[in-house]
Amino acid sequence: MRPTMKTTSLGTMTHNTTRLDHVVLWVRDPVAAARFYEKTLGLEPLRVTEYTAGTVSFPSVRLNDETILDLAPHSLAERMRVVPGADGSAGHPVNHICLSLSPHDFEALRARLEEQAITVSDLAYDSYGARGPARRSFYFGDPDGNILEARHYE
Repeated sequence: MRPTMKTTSLGTMTHNTTRLDHVVLWVRDPVAAARFYEKTLGLEPLRVTEYTAGTVSFPSVRLNDETILDLAPHSLAERMRVVPGADGSAGHPVNHICLSLSPHDFEALRARLEEQAITVSDLAYDSYGARGPARRSFYFGDPDGNILEARHYE
């Protein structure tokens, strides 16, 4: 079955059929990573208690109603044999993950990062993304070296 197509100001797009479900980040300490994402980005930690009890392989943090970030320990790599060579991916960097925020949340995040002495990039303007050019954006890193971009469109 083909996705329904619709035309928007951004061009032709699928009609809510394909969405990003999750991104897996390799981290040294999943509990500390969950704490970072909760404290810095305000994301809801998931399955941290279960992870510390040893009943699940990794915790996650909720980005929105439909998307989570899985925080996988490097030790999980040996079990990643879903395709040939996948077990060698632990620590292999993703270039970056981009989070789209409201202007208010964008400003609040930048302030929290600066309060915590987390290095942030200079502001960029009109960077192209899923919704066209963003008004402003900047980059920062998490404690495991994963790079995140924050932006707003309005």
